[in-house]
Amino acid sequence: MSLSKYHYIVVEGPIGVGKTSLARRLAARLQSNLVLEHPEQNPFLPRFYQDRARFALPTQLFFLFQRIAQLRDLAQLDLFSRVTVCDFLLEKDPLFAHLTLEGDELHLYQQIFEALKPQAPRPDLVIYLQAQPETLHQRVRRRGVEFERPITEEYLALLADSYNRFFYHFTGVPVLIVNSERLDFVKEDRDLDLLIERVGAMRGNREFFNWGD
Repeated sequence: MSLSKYHYIVVEGPIGVGKTSLARRLAARLQSNLVLEHPEQNPFLPRFYQDRARFALPTQLFFLFQRIAQLRDLAQLDLFSRVTVCDFLLEKDPLFAHLTLEGDELHLYQQIFEALKPQAPRPDLVIYLQAQPETLHQRVRRRGVEFERPITEEYLALLADSYNRFFYHFTGVPVLIVNSERLDFVKEDRDLDLLIERVGAMRGNREFFNWGD
């Protein structure tokens, strides 16, 4: 199944859903450029999970500047000569800000985001991965990243709900919404094949992929 109509594909979803793993597999299969966010480079992130109120703003701004720098480099590439797969969508960035910031800090973040946003290229397709909060929590615990240990299922439930609300209103780019509960894109080539087939067959701007459809 050809995906030639897509030059810039984004994989998105909440913490623990498997977006980076899928982005890696998809990029390898398509022999494409791969752009990944690097949470391990954010010096504020471990402290954010210990004290969210104190470290939310620097954590958010570090990620914003990091993502803008990556997308600025991406904009210099010829996106029509080779497919690019990315594991973050810049337009989603305020989602975390609204969960963790308020008052003057939220206003400051919004001003900076609006000033920087025009620098980002727009994807041709977003693959949005969903999973239940308990599944997300199990996956986060399983991967054993030390600074993620304080993440609770309650926080992941708020995050998953925010993602659902965001993508419910997100328009302008085709979105494939994927229920990843019973799919393993890392270990099962068949699951990856099914996803690529569904992407290639997309005709509308919003479609759903559930196992067994």
